[in-house]
Amino acid sequence: MHVFGPMRRLTERARLMVLPLLCSVTLAPLAHAEPVALTHLRLIDGTGAPARVDETILIDHGQIVSIGTTPPPGATVIDLHGKTVMPALVSDHNHVGLVEGMSTASRNYTRDIILAALNQYVRYGVLTVTSLGLNKSPLFDQLRREQHQGVNPGADLFGVDQGIGAPGGMPPEAMVDGMGRDQIFRPATSQAARQAVDIMADEGTDFVKLWLDDLRLTNPAKPPLPLLGAPVWQAAIAEAHKRHLRVAVHIHDLALAHEALQHGADILAHGVRDKPVDPALVAQLKTRQAWYIPTLSLDESTYLFAEHPELLDQPLARDAMPQALRQKIGQESWRRETLEKPASRAAHEALAMNERNLLTLYRAGVRIGFGTDSGATPLRLPGYAEHRELVLLVEAGLTPLEAINLATQKAAGLLGLKDRGVIAPGKRADLLVIDGVPDRTISDIDLISQVWQRGKPVSDGLVTKGKTP
Repeated sequence: MHVFGPMRRLTERARLMVLPLLCSVTLAPLAHAEPVALTHLRLIDGTGAPARVDETILIDHGQIVSIGTTPPPGATVIDLHGKTVMPALVSDHNHVGLVEGMSTASRNYTRDIILAALNQYVRYGVLTVTSLGLNKSPLFDQLRREQHQGVNPGADLFGVDQGIGAPGGMPPEAMVDGMGRDQIFRPATSQAARQAVDIMADEGTDFVKLWLDDLRLTNPAKPPLPLLGAPVWQAAIAEAHKRHLRVAVHIHDLALAHEALQHGADILAHGVRDKPVDPALVAQLKTRQAWYIPTLSLDESTYLFAEHPELLDQPLARDAMPQALRQKIGQESWRRETLEKPASRAAHEALAMNERNLLTLYRAGVRIGFGTDSGATPLRLPGYAEHRELVLLVEAGLTPLEAINLATQKAAGLLGLKDRGVIAPGKRADLLVIDGVPDRTISDIDLISQVWQRGKPVSDGLVTKGKTP
């Protein structure tokens, strides 16, 4: 293996007690001195272990100092009786700087647009995100360093710089208006592929990303796109490993997943969606200790709001959308046209197969990460997509605790991060305070009361009157 360094249901009285401690998605210091003791809470630690009741978490200088101990003299005590505390979510597959309003374009790759998205992730309790390609250097590299250091508000940021796709192939030029060499490399030869990897390595990328799919099954109404030649992408994998970088590959089909793993892929950045996974794939994934990110909500996003227009009446979804998008998908004509598209029918079939395959691989002990491809298109809503992903993981057959474990400890593990993803002494105090019991009812994840980042409250949650269906 190649390792890189990488809503609220408060009573008015309780809300008035909490609000003085909170600010609006900012890293401004607390009004009180550290340390802080969160007491009488219900604890989900992220490891998959059952929740514990009437616990205390002691926080000092952004870290969890202890669990279950009596608060020391001088500590600020916050009573969280009736609330559940769990680790903040970690996502292994996102994109930033692609979408603004209804447009998906290269011109959207700006500091302001990216930071706005990172703040949106925080409001939904996603404090670590991984932008898997289509990023522009040096802005991406600078922002990544700043988010690691907590210079700006918003989620911590990891990811791939440009990434590598086929000339004329995935990701299609029509997907991102104006996309060019500064956002993706399209090598035609093995030598050019190695050079592209070297550029990304020198820029400090966390991974290398390869797009190997041709959209043949994703969009059956259109002809397949050109594929990246096998010698080219195999050379890219070899060069990445030479530079001590892991490789994430965009796949759709079982055959391509087999081939990618055979030639050294470290992460399957999407689930297999064309047919049931076989024992050979299980063996390959386990032998290579490779990771599998199902991204279930990716396909669902194609048709979700067309099938469930009532979601637009719920703040959880509505507040994640720009006004132009809400207006468009609120139209009956849009819903009708969307449901009639071959791509929507294909997405239904893909999600069903993806869920089946996820459960098979999970039960077999394969390393499963957590991601959504949110931020890649207007319908893949930052933060909201991650909430849907948890619901779909449970729909696939995982227990709520198992789903939470994937979105916290396991997702951090894929990124090689040992400082977050679980609630334990010495870990970073990135926390969600929930007005519910998500380990019993996963949709309670929507009921975020508070978000704590690096030991400070940064958001008073989402104004919600209903959970996801």
